[in-house]
Amino acid sequence: GRRIHIDGKEVSDEQRFDMEGKLVAQLSQNMNFVMDLTVREFLEMHAGSRLTRDAENTIVKCFECANELAGEKFSLDTKVTQLSGGQSRALMIADTAYMSASPVVLIDEIENAGIDRRQAIQILAQKEKIVFISTHDPLLALSADKRIVIRNGGISRIIETSAEEKNCLDAIEKLDATLFRLRTSLRHGEEISMKTVKGEEQQ
Repeated sequence: GRRIHIDGKEVSDEQRFDMEGKLVAQLSQNMNFVMDLTVREFLEMHAGSRLTRDAENTIVKCFECANELAGEKFSLDTKVTQLSGGQSRALMIADTAYMSASPVVLIDEIENAGIDRRQAIQILAQKEKIVFISTHDPLLALSADKRIVIRNGGISRIIETSAEEKNCLDAIEKLDATLFRLRTSLRHGEEISMKTVKGEEQQ
């Protein structure tokens, strides 16, 4: 059967399921809050439970980071139950980056989160996190150095991103920027025109 090794040593069941010092933080597609807390109260609770140093400063940084990632802004007084799916994912990514001690982050389908996904990955990487992403997004997949192909519950292939694939990123980034611009216009209740598609300023 399959085995898990860390630093060349097999991991026991006790270590795998121990809530203290968890190695992997997981961000799923569905981030539904059930606690009737404000964003500030939620972050304060997390900072307290993790014994975060300089908690107030960390809370502010975490909140600012979440607002940068989210498509729509929210405040520290917003109830977490009122956050949209994208806002919830942005908050949890920022929380993981600034408060979680887990060195490995597993993210499921971040392209469906309604956030700036590339910036999210960069923030986690800057915090020296090892990031695994389950994705079908070519922009994210080709931005990585390697991608793992999963079939029938196991690893079937590991592909190193080639120079040709890296060269494709420029074209993919332009397409992605166009789609992001269109989504932003629709979110703001604006009408779409060819000028919007081409990135030309409305007169």
